[in-house]
Amino acid sequence: MTETQIDADSLAADLRGALVRPDDPGYDEARSLYNGMIDKRPALIARVADVDDVVAAVDFARERGLELAIRGGGHNGAGLGSVDGGLVIDLSALNGVDVDPDTRTVAIGGGAKLQDVDAATNVHGLATPGGVLSTTGAGGLMLGGGVGHLTRRAGLSIDNIVGAQVVLADGTVVETDEDAEPDLFWAIRGGGGNFGVVTSIRSRLHPVGDVVAGPMLWDLDAASDILRWYREFILAAPEELGGFFAFVSVPPGPPFPEELHLRKVAAVIWCWTGPAERAAEVLADARAQPGLLLDGVQPMPLPAMQSAFDPVYPAGDQWYWRGDFFNEIPDAAIEVHQRFAEALPTWKSTMHLYPIDGAAHRVGPADTPWAYRQANWAAVIAGVDPDPANADAIRRWTVDYFDALHPYGAGGSYVNFLGEGEHRVQATYGDNYARLAAIKAQYDPENLFHVNQNIRPAA
Repeated sequence: MTETQIDADSLAADLRGALVRPDDPGYDEARSLYNGMIDKRPALIARVADVDDVVAAVDFARERGLELAIRGGGHNGAGLGSVDGGLVIDLSALNGVDVDPDTRTVAIGGGAKLQDVDAATNVHGLATPGGVLSTTGAGGLMLGGGVGHLTRRAGLSIDNIVGAQVVLADGTVVETDEDAEPDLFWAIRGGGGNFGVVTSIRSRLHPVGDVVAGPMLWDLDAASDILRWYREFILAAPEELGGFFAFVSVPPGPPFPEELHLRKVAAVIWCWTGPAERAAEVLADARAQPGLLLDGVQPMPLPAMQSAFDPVYPAGDQWYWRGDFFNEIPDAAIEVHQRFAEALPTWKSTMHLYPIDGAAHRVGPADTPWAYRQANWAAVIAGVDPDPANADAIRRWTVDYFDALHPYGAGGSYVNFLGEGEHRVQATYGDNYARLAAIKAQYDPENLFHVNQNIRPAA
């Protein structure tokens, strides 16, 4: 038996959960990530069962100098939930969601998915801001910012975090909020997993149960006009209205009519959380825009809206993405959008412009690490296809689109949309980067937690 095997046996003995090794039958399933373009082979995967397991795994990696990755939902586009040759701490079993309807707060386990959160909170007619795919890990999304249907009304996910439990690099378990470990509390609300393993998040809830939501689709020939209309309309709309602009191909199946299947279109995905009787009035101007092909807006529970894209994007597709913030959408940028929309390389490839104004603008640029509080949109360009043979085509389209659009951007990007290098991380945090680096030096001076969009410890 090798020293490595002996070491692994000692970790396995310390865990209540399972330790998965390369020779185990379930290894390939355990190491698979949401993005099929990423193929990593960790030496060990610790499927932790509780916080003590997380401490044991962190201590094991630190003491042996192992590369360490933290996996929540495994959705990270750059594959940062895994690492070749190192140890992955898989939090998926820590998926409890505990709702306190009296205080309107929810405790979310570090391995919970957004669908777990939505199911538990919707029973009480409550919600916390999340993303737009319910299979996403809640922790990874929320710690990076959290942009979705509720942003204009309720802010970013980080704006609603009121506390967390964190396992630090030295194995210490701490509770953090605005009074306890306040620097750490500031840093995790946008700084991602740089400061420790977040095993639980406490978040504020808002009274949102049923919504009036769904897509409106316009002919691609009308896309430039729709985007010119949208850029003014959404910023003036009531904050209860979420609506992100997208270029998509119509999915080839129900509920979409067959004559629209695979047709490239301009879309706005609406989500109205105000009084249902006002929805028609609020969306009347949208329905009046020329070229409308489909109006799919209807009453539904919020979790139905939150999971609407899940069937289109199952785990295992090839993904390549880039992101940017935008303060404005000038006509010159709209020309770029139109050109690349017409060149969508595969039917799953897409571009989304998420509005991040409203409640998100009422938080100061230094109140959390999210520095771009003046930005009005977070954009993501995503080349997507199930066939690995199309990986180069979707990558090339994404990069070319990004390069053409970037001159109109605000400088940084939503950290959860990043796939690039360290210079983009610093640009994303702007003036907040120095404070993040100082806090990193305090809580993780050896940069144990570096398999992420990394913030290096200050010297």
